[in-house]
Amino acid sequence: MDLIPNLPNDIALDCLTRVSYKQFATISSVCKGWNAEISLPEFRRHRKAAGFSEQLLVLSQACVDQSRESGGLKRLANLVYRVTLLELGSGRWFTLPPIPEFPNGLPLFCRLSAAGSDLVVIGGLDAVNFEVLNSVFVFNFVSATWRRGADMPGERRLMFGCAPDGNRTVYVAGGHDGDKNALKSAMTYDVERDEWVLLPDMSRERDECQAVFHRGKFHVVGGYCTNTQGRFERHAEIFDVDTGKWNPVEEEFLESATCPRTVTCGGDDVEGDLYMCLEGDVLALRNGTWRRVAKLIADAINVAYVTAGQGKLLAIGSARFGEPHMSYVLDLKSYKWTKMETPEAFSGHIQSGCYLEI
Repeated sequence: MDLIPNLPNDIALDCLTRVSYKQFATISSVCKGWNAEISLPEFRRHRKAAGFSEQLLVLSQACVDQSRESGGLKRLANLVYRVTLLELGSGRWFTLPPIPEFPNGLPLFCRLSAAGSDLVVIGGLDAVNFEVLNSVFVFNFVSATWRRGADMPGERRLMFGCAPDGNRTVYVAGGHDGDKNALKSAMTYDVERDEWVLLPDMSRERDECQAVFHRGKFHVVGGYCTNTQGRFERHAEIFDVDTGKWNPVEEEFLESATCPRTVTCGGDDVEGDLYMCLEGDVLALRNGTWRRVAKLIADAINVAYVTAGQGKLLAIGSARFGEPHMSYVLDLKSYKWTKMETPEAFSGHIQSGCYLEI
């Protein structure tokens, strides 16, 4: 069946390729053929190859009360988090519709991950009764709707590492259970099949670890065990997807024993590959050594979230605790910073986020 009557399918596909993701829900309702076409992984790859893919940053961000008091913004005493969206190309900010089961705000400390054209929200803490959740919610950017996914199996966990493989699978590892016991279990979630699969345990417990998927392998960085709560470690473990096994622990993976939450993958096309923000600097991992490549901007030195890709690093942070969050982009060739416009309504604290390309 022709995508567009009386028009060759390759030309019709080029027409669909140029449509913004914000119109996907509209064009997917036109006919079954269009809905099927834009839902295919091949459609995303075609958009990227043609230069029409759109880069999005999706964040769990605190709401901001914009009423003025003493010449500044009034920060909410009890933070309420929502899903915000930053279009990296246009610099525009948006808010996604709330999860139907959580209309008054996201679970605290939930993890966000990308999976194809989907956003996955995993776990967290119920902001009303403080129950640890194992829930999974998926927002599909084609239909612009939420759906409930299969619950995360095993003990309910918080502060775990979470990273996508770049396709349809999300990896989860570590964290702690309801009794603050650090965990070394790990698993994967296949978004398309809506299935969880347990992985072999890591060799170490890892609470508050950071996870990145890099060069086909799942990296779980830092964290701490039950008996040393709050004292971060330098080591990391890497899961080899091809062998289905964890590599030996890399004991001195980090430069220092510190919270690893700013460790991020710059993509295989970026020299240095792994980056992190530490003590006012941006560091790049090159030939097994962390090297300082840039200084952080003063009014974003308290970094809440960082991501990298396509030759740029984006850091969102504040000058000090409680101050508005600002956004800056670092060119990873010239090492020059560019400030992104951050509306007051989108200057709240960030708990987690992910990069998504449609």
